Amino acid sequence: MAVAQKVGSRLTLILDDGDDMMTGETIFKSKSFNNVKPEATADQLFTIAAALAELQERPLYNVERTDDYEITQQ
Repeated sequence: MAVAQKVGSRLTLILDDGDDMMTGETIFKSKSFNNVKPEATADQLFTIAAALAELQERPLYNVERTDDYEITQQ
């Protein structure tokens, strides 16, 4: 039986960089922060993301979390 264990997480801020003048579509920029504690809750990460967004020139569009897992056979 295989078992998945969370070994790391990454927090990504998606920032609104305005609209493309040619297509009118929104341009997004991202800032990622590695080595996030895997046990951090969604509330904790959102609080951190909101604080970091205040330091950015661009407005915050979205917050993403990416978890990395190690799969082993037991």
